Amino acid sequence: MTGRALRLIFLIGLSATIAYADGPAPSRIVISIKEQKLMLMENGQKIAVWPVSTSKFGIGDGWGTMATPLGFMQVVQKIGDNAPIGGVFHNRRFTGEVLPPNAPGRDPITTRILWLRGLQPENQHAFSRCIYIHGTTEEKFIGRPASYGCIRMKASDVAQLYSQVPLGAVVEVTPDRLPKVPNAPKGTVFMANEVAQTQTPSVSSARPQDEPVEPWQENAAGARHPNQHDSSVAKQL
Repeated sequence: MTGRALRLIFLIGLSATIAYADGPAPSRIVISIKEQKLMLMENGQKIAVWPVSTSKFGIGDGWGTMATPLGFMQVVQKIGDNAPIGGVFHNRRFTGEVLPPNAPGRDPITTRILWLRGLQPENQHAFSRCIYIHGTTEEKFIGRPASYGCIRMKASDVAQLYSQVPLGAVVEVTPDRLPKVPNAPKGTVFMANEVAQTQTPSVSSARPQDEPVEPWQENAAGARHPNQHDSSVAKQL
């Protein structure tokens, strides 16, 4: 049996076993490491394709690797409803700061966050490692590997994606090219139909003690660097 056939069988199994508010749903998002692109799909048709940045440290799911995990994952939290484009988040809290694209010396998470949970052994740490699809100020690097493990998008692009992806959506990260699928009819826009609650941003520095800590942070100069507390905190979860 070919790899493509096995992949199709696995995807059908996921669709049959994952519960949604409006019934079983197909894979919604496919991310290509090779092409540095993200495709939004609905009913087997292509809705949109956007450029992204996956990890500059390669692929994987090991602690402290800062790599992007491969395989099938699921959107389990959506954070940033109504946040302004360019709104800065730290540990998933809106700080109140808003930055333009390519703000000099800055590299925070911005605009929207889709938090992923792994569905396979090879990506089982994705949630605790805080693997997101999120906006970035460093838009000049979009289209090539530049992240610390997450999937980065331009601020305006991630806002569009966020509005069209429901909680529970399946996300596939593949090392290969995007699959060839037919385009949806021109003008089609899929709007997320959700019963589960998403998180509206509020300005807060508080963080519940049992939540994963993001394994990176901006230093005093605004540059991103690994958070030294990552391994000790995340491995306890």
